[in-house]
Amino acid sequence: MNKTLMAGALLAALVSFGAQADDTSSPNPANNGGWTGSGEFGFASSYGNSRSENVNAKLGLNQENDLWKNNFFLNGLRSKGEVQVQDAQGNTVDRLTTTANRYDTGASVGYKLDPRSYVVTALRYEHDDFGANLWQGIVSVGYGYVALKTDRTELSFEVGPGYKRYRPADVDQSVTVTQPDGTTATQTVKVRQDTVSEAVGRGLINYKYRLTDNTAVEDTLLIEAGSDNKYYQNDIGLSVSMTRKMALKLGYQVRYNSDVQPGTQSTDSLVTTNLVYNF
Repeated sequence: MNKTLMAGALLAALVSFGAQADDTSSPNPANNGGWTGSGEFGFASSYGNSRSENVNAKLGLNQENDLWKNNFFLNGLRSKGEVQVQDAQGNTVDRLTTTANRYDTGASVGYKLDPRSYVVTALRYEHDDFGANLWQGIVSVGYGYVALKTDRTELSFEVGPGYKRYRPADVDQSVTVTQPDGTTATQTVKVRQDTVSEAVGRGLINYKYRLTDNTAVEDTLLIEAGSDNKYYQNDIGLSVSMTRKMALKLGYQVRYNSDVQPGTQSTDSLVTTNLVYNF
């Protein structure tokens, strides 16, 4: 209950801060080298007949001027849920256990050849305790093109070769062990998998559309395809501005890995409702 009250107080403070900040003039990106940014935060918890805690946060920085089109991001997700486990005495008990623990970070640096086209270098690293890969990292170079850009709509593409390294998730394996009394028993152990390296093709499609003066939708599709593993991620979000700096955002993410270990699903999805602060 205390955690819920603290989260509510934090949310109220952020809204109050955003309303006060909205009374001042918003900084002009043209005056700071073209930099803009946003931070997102979402938290939910339940207690009583069932218990769960979920938190996700995102930070993004963008720069666009006559020469550069750059992007930096950091995302995190952590979730706990009540599951039934057996204690040391063999009794079935309910226990709050971590069910999701993931973070990813990356950057892209684009040098403009003209107002629409640019050369881009991109980096991305991800760690996921419950995903198809424990970690994965990629570096790529490519060509980017802004196909459409108006006051309401923007559509851009990036494509190019890259190099990727990743470590598949550990695999459960049954082994037979000898007990001190001479009897044998079967136990399940985690078997570490070897790191994989391969050349990949990277593609990125980003679409933005402003429905009204305070409502916008954005969809981003990331493709990292190699001969051993193909990774796709699509993020779509609908944001509604409350002030010039504060917004509420509903997001839906789908992630797909073509090569997964037994017992691991190829597709993960995530729905978020976050408070956004633009700066």
